[in-house]
Amino acid sequence: MTTTGPSGRQAPEEPPAQQQPTQDQLAPEQPPPAPSAVERANRMSAANMVRSLLPLVVACLLVVGWIAFRQGDVDPVRAIDPSSTVQLAATRASYPVEVPTGLPDGYRPTSARTDAGEAVDGAPVTLEVGYVTPSEEYAGFLTTDDPRAERLTAVLDGAEEDGTVELGDRTWTRLTSDRGETVLTVEDGGVTTMVTGSADDDELETVAGSLAPVVVR
Repeated sequence: MTTTGPSGRQAPEEPPAQQQPTQDQLAPEQPPPAPSAVERANRMSAANMVRSLLPLVVACLLVVGWIAFRQGDVDPVRAIDPSSTVQLAATRASYPVEVPTGLPDGYRPTSARTDAGEAVDGAPVTLEVGYVTPSEEYAGFLTTDDPRAERLTAVLDGAEEDGTVELGDRTWTRLTSDRGETVLTVEDGGVTTMVTGSADDDELETVAGSLAPVVVR
């Protein structure tokens, strides 16, 4: 019950008692538990992996781009000098060897081989020289006094005659091989010369019409 004093005013109420803190509130705060191995693995998401690999990918692209830029002007055709092979064949052959000479720009020799290194005196000699033409096709030249030369028979077997063509002072026989490629051949004194390949007729005729005797050194 509330009492009043002589002045008629009410006496002030006592403030409520303060609540004492509990044992849990008094205990110091504990740090959050360390994430488990599973949680750490889950945090390595695909997005994080992409971000971590991005610098490496960019570096690789820069290297590839630089290499491509440096090689952009490099000619993929590796031209050779067939003169040593030609000289060997001309020295050992029992017939005057002729080869394409003075071809226009764009005809590049890329291969040359002969069996003259293994031939005994008087044995047949075969010489082959391959060219890349201005149209980036192939023209193969062969001359031999061996009617059974492997490359010669491989091309001529099954080939069909398709007329003749005058090149220089010779009449060449034109054939079509079983691969559909033009073949030009001429035979003189037991020596067969052949020009064939994926190049068109004009380029093959240019090679065939440029033959000149080899000067043995």
